[in-house]
Amino acid sequence: MDFVIVSGLSGAGKSVALRTLEDIGYYCIDNLPLFLLRELALGLKHRDGAPSREYVGTAVGIDARNQTDHLSDLPRLIEELRAQGVGCRVLFLYADSEMLIQRFSETRRKHPLTGDERPLAEAIELERRLLEPLRQAAETQIDTTRTNVHELRDLVRERLTSTRAARASVLLQSFGFKHGVPEGVDFVFDVRCLPNPHWREELRPLTGRDAPVVEFLERSSEVLQMRADLIGLLDRWIPRFETDGRSYLTIAIGCTGGQHRSVYMVEALREHLTGRGHRVLVRHRELP
Repeated sequence: MDFVIVSGLSGAGKSVALRTLEDIGYYCIDNLPLFLLRELALGLKHRDGAPSREYVGTAVGIDARNQTDHLSDLPRLIEELRAQGVGCRVLFLYADSEMLIQRFSETRRKHPLTGDERPLAEAIELERRLLEPLRQAAETQIDTTRTNVHELRDLVRERLTSTRAARASVLLQSFGFKHGVPEGVDFVFDVRCLPNPHWREELRPLTGRDAPVVEFLERSSEVLQMRADLIGLLDRWIPRFETDGRSYLTIAIGCTGGQHRSVYMVEALREHLTGRGHRVLVRHRELP
């Protein structure tokens, strides 16, 4: 039985994730009191231990509104459910505090932990501390700081339904080191050692997806060698991760600004991995 716990920071997209799962056939419950989790998960099974047909996919939302419960006990509870045959997984959504403050300002919604003596910024940091046990227990973490609703829906579908496929879902992400390294990734590769199109005035406003930048980079033997080395590494080790039961991999490639070299390399890897039959998602973090 596929039993998904959806958690994360308020304003990070939990409602979107639950609606997405509901749309693809999951039975969804939001704001479930934590003390009911065990009874619900075990109650969705037949007496002989087989999953009920109508509840093969179930998702529950658990967040800081459970602050009176013992959230630190959740990892132990998850292991108990798995030992009893419940395929329990945790999806955790988070975002930068600045972005969360902006979203609450735009929607004019009240944060569940704000009060007369606790402003929004302090409520967000308190929520981070309260939910840390859930984040540690999460196999799937999604940073929604720069993700819109449509991208988040795609990510949830790929990350949580790909376990039904034989092959892992691969997320390729370009980024700029000057804006920080993305969190929750499996591999980070640095391509700042490669020739930089930024120093060519005619190439500066373009991106790694534009033909002049591609031509400039592919004239370099170092670029071609780096690309071949990355392809060789991924071809060798992605199947090993799949054999080990991994349903997804996140691979981040960074250059200085996240506009030219990293974008080019991500697109080159996308073309190769797609041709090899992998399920590939691409996100260019620094591009509009």
